[in-house]
Amino acid sequence: MAYTGWAVALGAIIASSAAASTQSTDAGGAPAGGPDTRYCMRVEPQTGSRIEGVECWTREEWAEGGVDVDHDWAKEGVKVLNG
Repeated sequence: MAYTGWAVALGAIIASSAAASTQSTDAGGAPAGGPDTRYCMRVEPQTGSRIEGVECWTREEWAEGGVDVDHDWAKEGVKVLNG
């Protein structure tokens, strides 16, 4: 009988951690900001490195590099810095 309580508690912990680890698939894009707002996103590591980097640029700077912030934000976005 005591094992039943443990099984229920363990099941609740597993269910809550699985729900917390799922990412939102909101297709709304990046958060709104002004012209000086910098969007920090993960970038591929440089050749010879396995360490993934994070770059923080404005929407305009990302666009110059061929990146659509609204499209890539859900997958690569890290944080927003208001300038």
